[in-house]
Amino acid sequence: MNRIIKIILLDILKNKIIIGYTLILGLLSWSSFGLEDNSAKGLLTILNVILFTVPLVSILFATIYLYNSSEFIELLLSQPIKRKKIWLSLFFGLSLSMVLAFIIGAGIPLLIYAADSIGIMMLIVGCLISVVFVALAFLCSILTRDKAKGIGIVIMTWLYFALLFDGIVLFLLFQLSDYPIEKAMVLITAFSPIDLARIQILLHLDQSAMMGYTGAIFKDFFGTTLGLILSFSLLCLWVVIPFFISLRKFKYKDL
Repeated sequence: MNRIIKIILLDILKNKIIIGYTLILGLLSWSSFGLEDNSAKGLLTILNVILFTVPLVSILFATIYLYNSSEFIELLLSQPIKRKKIWLSLFFGLSLSMVLAFIIGAGIPLLIYAADSIGIMMLIVGCLISVVFVALAFLCSILTRDKAKGIGIVIMTWLYFALLFDGIVLFLLFQLSDYPIEKAMVLITAFSPIDLARIQILLHLDQSAMMGYTGAIFKDFFGTTLGLILSFSLLCLWVVIPFFISLRKFKYKDL
């Protein structure tokens, strides 16, 4: 299994897309801190990168890589290797490569310019978001053998979590504004990994005042140690559940 992970990891790290992704992250991160006198403004710029660019690249690249590696996967299946080990090796190889790209591109500037709890929080959240959307890519790619349909599914998945989910939440807030649903928003947030990441980082940036009364509720809940542990546990579940479902499907899928 370790040998397969090593082969996959080395193959991905030599990929021009990953190299370009790392360079773009580095350019955005260094320029954000270099052009702004206030590091908080640079952190907000990197926050947007974490919430939009990182999920899109992670889910799209992982999906395309899985489809392009179909012959390699079939070759591995012809060997006396369990399907579980093959799928786990692919997952660890892709996850490690995306995490390394994020750490090298955005993590190093964060640790240099914001070597405090905020910088470390953003680094951890960025790595977790990368792994979450790799896991979602595995689930989406196993649902169909059609590459075009699979890529369409992952783009719609990203659009849902990055844009549509917030629109649905705002719609509920306006339609049910006469009712005390602010506490229910805490529960609804658990259904979006991007929202969990956004709220956690904004609370540590002391930007929760921008979120109004709902932000105060989020601060009371997610600002505590228990809330912090729960939010990271929910992000971990967003890794485990989609990957576990994809693993079960891969075990019995006729390739």
